Amino acid sequence: MKKLVLIGGGYGNMRVLHRLLPNQLPSDISITLIDRNPYHCLKTEYYALAAGTISDHHIRVSFPEHPSLDVQYGEVASVDTKNKQVLFHDREPISYDDAVIGLGCEDKYHNVPGAPEHTYSIQTIDQSREAYQKLNNLGANASVAIVGAGLSGVELASELRESRDDLKIILFDRGELILSSFPKRLSKYVQKWFEEHGVTIINNANITKVEDGIVYNHDEAISADAVVWTAGIQPNKAVRELDAEKDPQGRIVLTPYHNLPGDEHVYVVGDCASLPHAPSAQLAEAQAEQIVQILLKRWNNEELPETMPQFKLKGVLGSLGKKAGFGLVNDRPLIGRVPRLLKSGLLWMYKHHNG
Repeated sequence: MKKLVLIGGGYGNMRVLHRLLPNQLPSDISITLIDRNPYHCLKTEYYALAAGTISDHHIRVSFPEHPSLDVQYGEVASVDTKNKQVLFHDREPISYDDAVIGLGCEDKYHNVPGAPEHTYSIQTIDQSREAYQKLNNLGANASVAIVGAGLSGVELASELRESRDDLKIILFDRGELILSSFPKRLSKYVQKWFEEHGVTIINNANITKVEDGIVYNHDEAISADAVVWTAGIQPNKAVRELDAEKDPQGRIVLTPYHNLPGDEHVYVVGDCASLPHAPSAQLAEAQAEQIVQILLKRWNNEELPETMPQFKLKGVLGSLGKKAGFGLVNDRPLIGRVPRLLKSGLLWMYKHHNG
């Protein structure tokens, strides 16, 4: 019996599970899923958990049940590719014949002094719970600084505005216009929404230091009762320490078949993989579809295709509270209520129909 070990229960490995189970998995293969939590977490919704507008239960999805699936829990320390083992901080190693590494990402602090110690994060469900406790225990008219105005920062700021209309919210954006990678019409819409809802945007920001209750922008001190960091990501530490080629962002460089060069038994999915697109849940799922195809062919000793098809990504959707949103769908910019409804519908479908 060969063992496929899925390291991390994120979007990519959940898609692997749902494609192999219940009927696609060969009878001589078993699956072990490793995660720190006893459920899959909807990471795209952590901003709402931190803001206090949804419950913890709302963003948990049960792992599938199957006789060939064994779910194990632990904090992964490293992956020993030479001995084909997953090593842990808190338990005995787990061996594998094939492994799919999907450990996700962590905050990247860009060597800003004090940022790791004095800011809150929404990268894990535990960190999002901590952010929720801090943000929702703030007194009336307190100030919140959000460093980083990408998708996560924008959604957190808007959701927090609806959750706590008394708070002073400051959103630091390093660009001249918020969401500068999106079409200008869309960026202006989001910027105007914040202006109309009393969120202060500081463009061309450069955070040089963070202290307890103080953010330094271009070395100018700005007081804040809480600081949330959403200004960049990097692969999980176990992946950063993996003996493998990496791109400038620290993500693992892979073959066209999504495995390590020179090791066809170790695949990398999602935020840890060097791919020609920005990391996203949608990208992790698209990659997982291809990994399942490759696994099945290799298990059946079938010839691999000469090339793999390009990923067909449908776009990006973001929320501005519960009633407005923005997005790019098939390169078409959308603003207002429609993209918000689309996002809510996709979330419902994922939760109730396994994506």
